[in-house]
Amino acid sequence: MSTSTPRRGKASGGRREATRQRLYDAALSLIAEQGYDATTVDQIAERAGVAKGTVYYNFGGKEELYTALLEWGVSRLAETLHAAIPAPEEGVDDRESLTRVLRAGVVFIGEHEELARMLMAEAWRTNRAWYATVHQLRNEAIGVITGQLEKLAERGRLRPDLDTGLASTALFGMVVTVALNWRNLQPERPVEDIHATLAHMADGLIGPAEGPA
Repeated sequence: MSTSTPRRGKASGGRREATRQRLYDAALSLIAEQGYDATTVDQIAERAGVAKGTVYYNFGGKEELYTALLEWGVSRLAETLHAAIPAPEEGVDDRESLTRVLRAGVVFIGEHEELARMLMAEAWRTNRAWYATVHQLRNEAIGVITGQLEKLAERGRLRPDLDTGLASTALFGMVVTVALNWRNLQPERPVEDIHATLAHMADGLIGPAEGPA
């Protein structure tokens, strides 16, 4: 008897997560198609194949669903960028470490185009009720790139007048734009080509890699 309740709780939690994922997917596709304002709770529920009350039960309403969706998406992006940072024992050059992070961002956005389009179209507006949440999460993802630039700065690899926060925002914007361009206009190009171009562009911003002594 003592083990039955945890099993039920785990199963219930799994079903709820699956339902929330269906609602995320439905909201993402609808917002990507027609924008946030034109998307209704009824439409989200219909596309997800659930009752309208399920949206309110899980999130409270459209705004809360959207905020949770942003948190989920940007947190996943930040985790992906963190995971791309080589371990110290790999002995990877800091410049290469940065370009690996940028490449991981391109791959992630290429695989989550609807999320990227939603972020670009809706999440950067300052008149939204969720601006504070978006601002925090945006910094969470961009902060990974900032950390890589700061490592380069510590080793004298950056110009002393370079604002690493602003530069990391520029690199993040470049990653999003390049990824969407790649997937929508040049899908036949291998990701290695995109990676090489990003590396050259990063060199132009932060300076080339150190040559042999």
